[in-house]
Amino acid sequence: MSKKNVAVVMGGYSDEYVVSLKSGQLIYDSLDRNIYNVYKVVILKNEWYFLNESDKKYSINRGDFSVTLDNNETLKFDVCFNIIHGTPGENGILQAYWDAIGQKYTGCDFYQSALTFNKKDTLAVLSKYGIPSAKSVYLRKGEEINVDEIVENLGLPVFVKPNQSGSSLGISKVKEKSELIAATEIAFKEDDEILIESFLDGMEVSVGVIDYKGETIVLGITEIVPQNEFFDYEAKYEGASEEITPARIDDETRLRVEEISKRAYNSLGMSGFSRSEYILMNGIPYMLEMNTNPGFSPASILPQQAKIYGISITDLCGNEVEKALAKNLK
Repeated sequence: MSKKNVAVVMGGYSDEYVVSLKSGQLIYDSLDRNIYNVYKVVILKNEWYFLNESDKKYSINRGDFSVTLDNNETLKFDVCFNIIHGTPGENGILQAYWDAIGQKYTGCDFYQSALTFNKKDTLAVLSKYGIPSAKSVYLRKGEEINVDEIVENLGLPVFVKPNQSGSSLGISKVKEKSELIAATEIAFKEDDEILIESFLDGMEVSVGVIDYKGETIVLGITEIVPQNEFFDYEAKYEGASEEITPARIDDETRLRVEEISKRAYNSLGMSGFSRSEYILMNGIPYMLEMNTNPGFSPASILPQQAKIYGISITDLCGNEVEKALAKNLK
């Protein structure tokens, strides 16, 4: 049996590409070389390229995602392992393109990516399945902002955040009415749509859910103890938070979090890695957002959870590739 060609596709167009390169490196290092030929592909705003073992760049032919090598040989990939954080790999753009050219890839389809990248729409869909979230107000750039009405409706403090998920840039916690407008301006720098959410006073947990060997499993529930005011970009990527796996919660709460996390994953028709953030208040998990390409560097939450669950990174990544190979092309 000839080995399958797997491209680990990393990078992206947002500031998070740096994190994606680390995630991609771990997957590249972890895939079993006895079964796969593994290649590195980097997708940045200004260039898409394959990087060979001596770090030489070859540009990607966007007509069929192939590479023309030095000897005019064409390199095609059986599977693309998508580990791009943010656009275009986490919001459906790349998946739709791959569908259009008939390229198999790991993770969820373009619709699930596009939906989960939009916090408001994700929470709206999931509320139909009985999954609670904070009370919120949604604003588009240029709309009039009635501060009094918002505060009356949501109370204080509130969180102001860009609607497009991705990194935690542009998020503010607002404690005073007078700070609200400035916070919306910061969020609007990141996105044309923003969410203002009521403050949920509770424990933040990050829940890894995957479909593994035909079953939806919760890899782990990690408690986030921020040293900063909340789990912001610095806390997420520069280690300014303590992460405790498994979270310090009783069994009843744990089972509730597991049930809701699986329900959210299955209700959306998800596939592949996912990490959802919840706030536990009075034992009830309120969903904040779902990430379909969570960080996967050695320090990231999902690989840590897999380790505790007892699934090796090699098996975790191999399972993704095998599912993608088995997918019927649309």
